[in-house]
Amino acid sequence: MLRQPSGFWGLFATDMFVRAAYQMAKSPVLPILAASLGANKLMIGTIVGVSTLTGTVFKPIVGMLSDRYGRRIFFFTALLLFASFPFLYQFVHTPDQLVWLRVLHGTATAIFGPVTLAIVTEMSTQSRGARLGLFEMARGSGHLIAPAVAGFILAWNSPEVVFTVVGLLSCAAFVPALFVRFDESRREAVERTSFFTELVDGVKHAATRRELWFVGVLEFAIYGSIYSLKAFLPIFALEAGYGAWSAGLFFTFQEATHLLVRPFGGRLGDRRGYAPTIALGLVAIGAALVALPSAPTASVLLGLAVVVGIGQGLTFPSTVALIGNRIAASHIGMGLGFYGALRNLGKVAGPIIVGALLQVFAAKMVFPGLGIAALLVAATLFVVTTPRRGGVQTP
Repeated sequence: MLRQPSGFWGLFATDMFVRAAYQMAKSPVLPILAASLGANKLMIGTIVGVSTLTGTVFKPIVGMLSDRYGRRIFFFTALLLFASFPFLYQFVHTPDQLVWLRVLHGTATAIFGPVTLAIVTEMSTQSRGARLGLFEMARGSGHLIAPAVAGFILAWNSPEVVFTVVGLLSCAAFVPALFVRFDESRREAVERTSFFTELVDGVKHAATRRELWFVGVLEFAIYGSIYSLKAFLPIFALEAGYGAWSAGLFFTFQEATHLLVRPFGGRLGDRRGYAPTIALGLVAIGAALVALPSAPTASVLLGLAVVVGIGQGLTFPSTVALIGNRIAASHIGMGLGFYGALRNLGKVAGPIIVGALLQVFAAKMVFPGLGIAALLVAATLFVVTTPRRGGVQTP
């Protein structure tokens, strides 16, 4: 494993603590708590998704502010929010109150996401893709561990007890946070300009970066597809006779593979170019989506989960690194915030769009259609980058 810059492992551990805690607060405890408060299915869906919308709105703003005032203040503000809000769930008595608390809790990730990515990006220009791929393992580990831990606690205790554990775990994140290092060398130069000027310059710079739009739209589409699988694969698995257990294992296999492949995907992007590596990941995701409705057995379905995870592990480190290499140093926070907003929007819009399509078309048409679209994008990337692949990092 490559030697990492000073402060990286402190940030890695901090992120792992808060992400695992935040995931514990989502599944399966949040829907159960919402239902116990009398929420209907539409309200439960709103409660689960509303925190993601918070990030869609605030991530670019927070990224720009951290460019101007430094990462440190926003980093510790997010930690304080992570540690505070879980203890308020025991005072919630109606679904409406739960919605507003989820909005507030979502501000923690809206701040933490772009700021931590900016910190990792600024640590060094060397092996940036590999470092980002490794860092994302801290984020993804929560998706593997947290639901099982929360379910275990919930089996013998109330949802309020789970949220108390979430709060205590979030408080523990302050210990590794003390070892995080912040690069404030660019802050004085940024602060010499007025706030309004900086805002206009940041928006203009982000809006004119074709790489940012490319990556943002790409992540919108990929996350839309991935979250559509999370929403509708369980139903498909039951209708196909695979059993509910296969749907649960699908996401475990997918995320485990994703985490294992990420560091390799980052290194591959650093060495062979980010756009070709993204294209290779899209081939894996597209092929799996095309084949998914025709999977003859549950074992084949789980094999396709591994293929989807490989595609994610190849794609995502290179998309972030591509932004980091093409956005001006003074606007990295805003650029990554904008990227995160589009990604979050995909998480919300994807299941809605695919759900509307499934109202009209069968799953055997919808998922292969998404897969073919991914394969066409991959083919386009290969054609564009092949003539000048040596060291080229742009699509």
